[in-house]
Amino acid sequence: MSAKDAPPPLPEPLPVAVADSHTHLDMQSSTVDEALTKAGLVGVETVVQVGCDLKGSRWAAETAAQYENVHAAVALHPNEAPRIVLGDPGGRPRQGAREAGGDAALDDALAEIDRLAALDHVKAVGETGLDYFRTGPEGKEAQERSFRAHIEIAKRHGKALVIHDREAHEDVLRVLAEEGAPERTVFHCYSGDADMARICAERGYYMSFAGNVTFKNAQPLRDALAVAPLELVLVETDAPFLTPAPYRGRPNAPYLIPVTVRAMAAVRGIGEEAMATAIAENTARAFAY
Repeated sequence: MSAKDAPPPLPEPLPVAVADSHTHLDMQSSTVDEALTKAGLVGVETVVQVGCDLKGSRWAAETAAQYENVHAAVALHPNEAPRIVLGDPGGRPRQGAREAGGDAALDDALAEIDRLAALDHVKAVGETGLDYFRTGPEGKEAQERSFRAHIEIAKRHGKALVIHDREAHEDVLRVLAEEGAPERTVFHCYSGDADMARICAERGYYMSFAGNVTFKNAQPLRDALAVAPLELVLVETDAPFLTPAPYRGRPNAPYLIPVTVRAMAAVRGIGEEAMATAIAENTARAFAY
């Protein structure tokens, strides 16, 4: 195993236990037990396991049912909706080629998300939203229809809504305003600037910061974190992606949360204990556990 593929070392434990508000344990190389044990050693005692398609959402719900400190979020990722409707002849490594299923196939998939969202251990509907980075104009209609349906499902079941927003800030905020956002709405891997953070703050949306807040070129994210109300700030890994500096490019996992928490505390000019305490309370409130 090269150094680049080797898991980073365990960071110093946090003084107050926190939650990883967004992770993909099903995409990580370790078992669930290994991931949770390592995370627990450094003060990361709770994780929100997020589904991106039907298979992943079912897995999230099943895993949350088995582990007390795992909560599930279920959804069709914004890039999944166009694949269902329009097909994906080229296929992706994890998903393979797809036939076009049309609107009926999307309705069937949304019905399954609705069924899963009713389960007690499913605390959120997400990650849903809009992604204009990977999906071209032809997929926008399917994305928006899926996003609106997820908002309705979250509200009907009284669950949090977890937003994936990539290069689509204005449209995401517009759709949330048009539909009426659920009481608890979380921008996962917050990617806006300070101006957008002020809008989110006005509307009471949570902003969850990932390892990319530590990247050299991420000053706009740090500016956003600096102005976000402390009671609306969460932390996440989005593991195995977005590993914080200095381990960028190596596999991410929930046990690396302390690296990001310490960077966030530095941006805010507060101690890591104060930062961790706020994050722990906010995550429990956002996901109602």
